[in-house]
Amino acid sequence: MANLMKAVPKAVLAPSPLEGAVSAEPIADPEVAAVARRRNVAPAEKRRILALADKCTEPGEVGALLRREGIYSSQLSAWRKQRVANGTLGVGSTKRGSKADPAIAEAHRVAKLVRENERLRHQLAQARLIIGVQKKVSSLLALQMGDDSDGES
Repeated sequence: MANLMKAVPKAVLAPSPLEGAVSAEPIADPEVAAVARRRNVAPAEKRRILALADKCTEPGEVGALLRREGIYSSQLSAWRKQRVANGTLGVGSTKRGSKADPAIAEAHRVAKLVRENERLRHQLAQARLIIGVQKKVSSLLALQMGDDSDGES
């Protein structure tokens, strides 16, 4: 047990509430990030870094640029490949993950159009029914008005 206490430096050990006793529980280091996060570089930032990298002519300048910007040479080469393939960075880049199947997308679009067509046909039938009722009411009112005017004369 005494060997275990010697292996852990005293600066890392938390002081015990007891007088002069040292606890074996280490203090959590506040400098360490709890969760690693992927760095997302904006397309404008990529273009800026690529322009700076293209201007580098002296040996070691690109390495200094990479250290200063906090990126790896593999990222720089991937961005160059994207620029050659798409012409621009970020605008024409593809999204990550599985790609949508064009046949399924077309089937969804057709199904949506069929539903919209049915809805519009139903609205048209209702509008025609309402117009028919309005015509009948109008003709009945006209007959009734005509009967009233004949009786008054």
